[in-house]
Amino acid sequence: MAVAVAVAPPVDGRAGASVGGVQAAGELGLSRSEFARAVQLGIVRASPAAGGAAARFARTELDRVRAAEGPPAALRGRVEAVAGAEAAAAVLGVGPSRFTRLARCGHLIPVGYRINRYRAVVWLYLAGELREFAAREPGALRTAASVADRELIAAKGDLRPRKWRGRHVGLLLRGTADPWERAAVPASVLPQDVVRDAVPDPAERVVLAALAPPPPYGHPRTPVAAAVAERLLRAEAPEEVHRYRTLLDSALAGARGQSKSTGERGPT
Repeated sequence: MAVAVAVAPPVDGRAGASVGGVQAAGELGLSRSEFARAVQLGIVRASPAAGGAAARFARTELDRVRAAEGPPAALRGRVEAVAGAEAAAAVLGVGPSRFTRLARCGHLIPVGYRINRYRAVVWLYLAGELREFAAREPGALRTAASVADRELIAAKGDLRPRKWRGRHVGLLLRGTADPWERAAVPASVLPQDVVRDAVPDPAERVVLAALAPPPPYGHPRTPVAAAVAERLLRAEAPEEVHRYRTLLDSALAGARGQSKSTGERGPT
């Protein structure tokens, strides 16, 4: 005899109260890469995940995004990215060499990267930000480089990795409120010897490693390309290392305080 089984309705009363990333992307009219960029930028917020489960997205969140962004074309415009100097220069209406100089000197901040078949870094830029820069700084597209820019180029300097790391860390911190997860963010971009010095307790280092954010979307999987990309994830210049070390120290103070008061997550 068949037995009827009562199925509890989703919490919001609709079938499929939350959906996976592929379905969420389709419902918002975005490609996989566009949706990943929307999540990265905090435009679309994932539901809290447990135990390493794949991210899911509440239908109420998708409704919020649709109401805030309007038609799918508007949302696609916010996450549209171009790869490489030639494509980015075309958006600005300048030559690739001028664009590369502006980017290397830190005037334009990458939003992501790819490693091409020649093991070279190809930086990605938000098209909307490039258009905003062109409207805001028309002189930069026509006049000669400043003294500071010429000195940096002469010294073969390149601020793109550093600027990208700053953006990456900022977005990660904006996306979490948990004290230990916040401490894991600056720890993830610091050299290991600096982390060991800042966090002498091995148990705390285990917690930070377990909570470390995954590599960003587009990070290569093949070992050779991944080795090139790994260098982009670590702070290098002493002042940059000092900045993230200071951020880690501050975040750890908050995380340790939480553990002492609640006994949750992390050593006490």
